[in-house]
Amino acid sequence: MRKQNRELTYYIGTSLDGFIAGPNDEIEPLMAFLDVHEAIKEEWPETVPTHIRPALGIADAPNLHFDTLVMGRRTYDPGLAVGVTSPYSHMEQYVFTNSLSDDTDKDVNFVSGDPLALVRDLKAREGKGIWLCGGANLASALASEIDQIIVKRYPVLFGGGIPMFAGAYEPVPFTLTENRVFESGAAIQTYRKA
Repeated sequence: MRKQNRELTYYIGTSLDGFIAGPNDEIEPLMAFLDVHEAIKEEWPETVPTHIRPALGIADAPNLHFDTLVMGRRTYDPGLAVGVTSPYSHMEQYVFTNSLSDDTDKDVNFVSGDPLALVRDLKAREGKGIWLCGGANLASALASEIDQIIVKRYPVLFGGGIPMFAGAYEPVPFTLTENRVFESGAAIQTYRKA
């Protein structure tokens, strides 16, 4: 059996109270923290959607950490609503959906199977890391395969909405390995599976 060398990282932005979006998918309150966005451009440029990269001066920035991403249909939908069918064309993209097919975009892999099986298969392949882009249901389904969580925690309370995880109570210990605090009060915290 080949050694697994790729890792699955849940790299996500949240409110202080742990919501990745409001109840109607609102994320605008998380977008106001320019110091964090500058760090993202420099350190995780591959996590910026392809169609936005030229305006930020990072059109040709290399993929530093990830070359593959997995996301749920609800995470994919905002781009689709404005005609962006391949939001991260600089990476291999997998969208879990029961209603979209490959004819939506030839550069996106639309899958309806078991997320655990797919991620285990992706981990066994050669390449950079795998980015779990969202959302809550997919993160819960993949919790046992998450090796690292990077949380961009913004100093704003939502009070409700879509949580980071939407699954059953099943504690999984992680260890804080980095806590970077920005002038704006936002923080990027890195946790590794204990």
